[in-house]
Amino acid sequence: MNLEQLSNNLNVIARSAGAFLQQEAANFDRSKIEMKGFNDLVSYVDKETEKQLVADLKKLLPEAGFITEEGTETTKGERYNWIIDPLDGTTNFTHGLPDYCVSVGLADGDEVILGTVYEPNRDECFSAYKGGGAYLNDAPIKVSDAPQLKDSLIATGFPYFDFGLMQQYLQVMSSFMQKSHGVRRIGSAALDLAYVAVGRFEGFFEYNLNPWDVAAGAIIVKEAGGHLTKFTEEGDVVFGREMVASNGKIHAEMMETIGEFWKGKAE
Repeated sequence: MNLEQLSNNLNVIARSAGAFLQQEAANFDRSKIEMKGFNDLVSYVDKETEKQLVADLKKLLPEAGFITEEGTETTKGERYNWIIDPLDGTTNFTHGLPDYCVSVGLADGDEVILGTVYEPNRDECFSAYKGGGAYLNDAPIKVSDAPQLKDSLIATGFPYFDFGLMQQYLQVMSSFMQKSHGVRRIGSAALDLAYVAVGRFEGFFEYNLNPWDVAAGAIIVKEAGGHLTKFTEEGDVVFGREMVASNGKIHAEMMETIGEFWKGKAE
């Protein structure tokens, strides 16, 4: 398997999906929004984009299966699986905000070996493959070299349906606000990770994540020289529901800050 060629082809496919998102965004009708759960929005745009991605990816790697957010394809591969979020930032999209993207990773077993995050509004295609480095529109990228948390801008995501750990989260966020240049919440974990990889953010933390939120972004951060763990350091970062990503240099400070208040399960 030629990962470089697969990555290049995936970028083309992601750009095509992004073009469809832009086409639909121009005349999106908010009355067509559906609710998968409390504050969990989905639209025909998510589903149609996912179908398009699945069809194109089947041609690219026929032996691979799929892990998809919208469940339009659920066939699992014995070894390879595409992990797809067709529209990460659906709430932003449906409200006319420009911060959303297409996110696709390829897993070999439990290891993500390539990924692409395409943000169509800025025409920014972030990509990486195992051992090949990370790129923004074909130019190599690397994480920020900020040495300390006090020099850093941090990204996170707010809880939107499970509020059982809200008090812990607010304590963690308050601490980061006081120790850093600030905390930002864009509304797309995939973009947060891409921005860590390119050095716009020094760090990112969030819980209640799904693999399609972070699969592509995780390998992009890793190949850009960053570091990723769970809140507890142990366990799988893509399938483990929580993530801390950083430029590496501030990771210990981030973990210490989170550990001051984070106990996990709601009491």
